[in-house]
Amino acid sequence: METYKLEKDIKIFYVIAESFPEGIQEAHDRLHAMVPFSEKRKYFGVSRPENKVIIYRAGTEETYAGEAEKYKCDTLTIKRGDYVSAVVRDFRKDKTSISKTFDELLKQPNLDPEGYCVEWYANDKEEVRCMIRLSQ
Repeated sequence: METYKLEKDIKIFYVIAESFPEGIQEAHDRLHAMVPFSEKRKYFGVSRPENKVIIYRAGTEETYAGEAEKYKCDTLTIKRGDYVSAVVRDFRKDKTSISKTFDELLKQPNLDPEGYCVEWYANDKEEVRCMIRLSQ
């Protein structure tokens, strides 16, 4: 575990999973059907409880103004700041590895109560950065 500094806000547009955790892959598939994978983009999964249900959003960085509207998607901003973080490698080999990592991250003190659990798929390798924003 480490502290990771996100230097700037990242505006993403997203699709919502029909269920959690079962609908995660389908949400990413729908997103990639609209926006095919590209090394030039950042991809995310963001989740948090809303009305006592975990809502999962598969999203990608908005690369130009109006892109979200083009795809008829809502947006949210992943806020800059310090995050408690861990990198999960070979996550496809163990489907529980990401949730286990978040279970540990969620035990940390001083988490932002308005923050999200963020999965940052920084490349097409089998790794993801799991992170939760700390209170600033």
